[in-house]
Amino acid sequence: MTNNPAGLNQRQIVHREVWETKRAIRLLYQDYHRQLFENCPEGAILDIGGGTAHIKQTRTDVVSVDILRFPGIDVVADAHRLPFQGSVFGGVVMLDVLHHLERPIEFLNEASRVLKPGGRLVMIEPAMTTLARRFYDHFHEEPVDMTADPFAPVPIDPNRDPFDANQAVPTLLFATEPARRRVEQTVPSLRVSSVDWHSLFAYPMSGGLQRWSLIPAALVSPTLQLEKMVPAALRKHLAFRMIVVLERV
Repeated sequence: MTNNPAGLNQRQIVHREVWETKRAIRLLYQDYHRQLFENCPEGAILDIGGGTAHIKQTRTDVVSVDILRFPGIDVVADAHRLPFQGSVFGGVVMLDVLHHLERPIEFLNEASRVLKPGGRLVMIEPAMTTLARRFYDHFHEEPVDMTADPFAPVPIDPNRDPFDANQAVPTLLFATEPARRRVEQTVPSLRVSSVDWHSLFAYPMSGGLQRWSLIPAALVSPTLQLEKMVPAALRKHLAFRMIVVLERV
């Protein structure tokens, strides 16, 4: 994929165009942003993998980091090596980022380093549930490799495409109790505070950051309210995303 003359990645430009023209996705992401911020304690917030910096339309004082530059991104940096002192942020938030990271355990250690004690890392990520797995396998451009070991060391690839991904990583790390315990044993400075399942109907119908949508903007809020009424045991099989909260101990 070629860059435009301003040096911006073409995929970022397309994502921003969709964001600006598609009210349904803006409403959905505003709800995601609300959930991210509600799970953070008081203090400075670091947004990792900020992309096109759309989170700043919800909260302007967030520090946004991305490996690619874009208007609104405050710091261009690799999430595995954050250019901040330790224990400075009350919260670290991420939306669809962990499954793009080459070395997720190394990142979790780095996120823990920049968090204050009691600070929280809050992530919204793809969930490989009974229903969503079929969709992600057959209709999503990003791969799903459930055989991958996210705990395994990976050599650094300086030529890796920042958009490379394995959508299975969040599920492999956080969907089961044994996996969560292993995360805590491997990164003892973090405790898995909660894992919940959401994005049942509105998100898949919206088409995400694709140009198409099957849900009008006026129905986004009522659909999100309906989703909250679905029992957790059922959401675990229907959800397209998961929200994971880890606390710095």
